[in-house]
Amino acid sequence: MPDRTLMETGVSRSPLLRLLILATLVVIAVALWYLTSYSLRGGGEVRWFAPQTPCDLHAGPCTATLDQGASLTLEARVPGRIQALEVLPLEVVLGGLEAESARVEFVGRDMDMGLHRFPLARDGEGIFRGEGQVSICTESIMPWRAKVVVETSRGRLGSWFDFDVERRTP
Repeated sequence: MPDRTLMETGVSRSPLLRLLILATLVVIAVALWYLTSYSLRGGGEVRWFAPQTPCDLHAGPCTATLDQGASLTLEARVPGRIQALEVLPLEVVLGGLEAESARVEFVGRDMDMGLHRFPLARDGEGIFRGEGQVSICTESIMPWRAKVVVETSRGRLGSWFDFDVERRTP
């Protein structure tokens, strides 16, 4: 009798075990497909173009020249200075270049503040809009970098603009 119970238990577990093995193989196949696709598209490779002149995002739009005379302009449309934890209406305008998508990433220049990536929506020819936000920091002045990346037929192109955020005092 004990042998029959063991066989019944083994038979009842077998379909579940097969299902788990199949699910695991499907997950591995999808992960491999994604990694292969990601690496063939150029992964995270961005051709960076340094801004040619210093710019203050607090005061107005900042522009950089990309390859072949194209331009990229970033504007944070806020009255006054950029503040931590406040929603920032962002606008990227491209000149002489068509892009499929655009995003803005805020990174701490002197301190790892995590990933703050904000995809922007197309709002006309060469115009992308959306919202972003810089996080709060314990420092009285936090140096940030706004990295703008656009996906184009020429690959991923980008530039950056540095700015500081002062902590508000109560």
